[in-house]
Amino acid sequence: MKSHSLVRTIYLYVFALLGLVLLTIGSVRFVDMGLRTFVFTLADGERRLEYKRPPIYYPVERLEKVQAGEEGLSEQEKGEIRRMIGNYKQWEEQRQDIDPITSRRHRNASTNLALILIGLPLYLYHWGVIKKEAKK
Repeated sequence: MKSHSLVRTIYLYVFALLGLVLLTIGSVRFVDMGLRTFVFTLADGERRLEYKRPPIYYPVERLEKVQAGEEGLSEQEKGEIRRMIGNYKQWEEQRQDIDPITSRRHRNASTNLALILIGLPLYLYHWGVIKKEAKK
């Protein structure tokens, strides 16, 4: 019988464990996504509300003065406000086509699938080598 070094044995067990950890993390995250999507449907409500908050590119105090009708804005400031309003309208149009929660779920799903696709073969290969050596 061949005697394998301690380093090789440690290597096999470490990488089998790493594969199992990656597989477990990816699977747990997929289950979490499923639960949030189908069971705990209000879990993402706060995030959804946060995504709907409009961005403010200009100091609120200055906008309040404009709204109150106070003059004294320079031409540069007026141009910035027009540009800000145009950018906001363009952002709103683009935003209507995207659901941020679904987008985030898709990103998470791709990460989880990558963890599983890397972890499963890593675990199966190294565990298979360990089992073969144990039989000898």
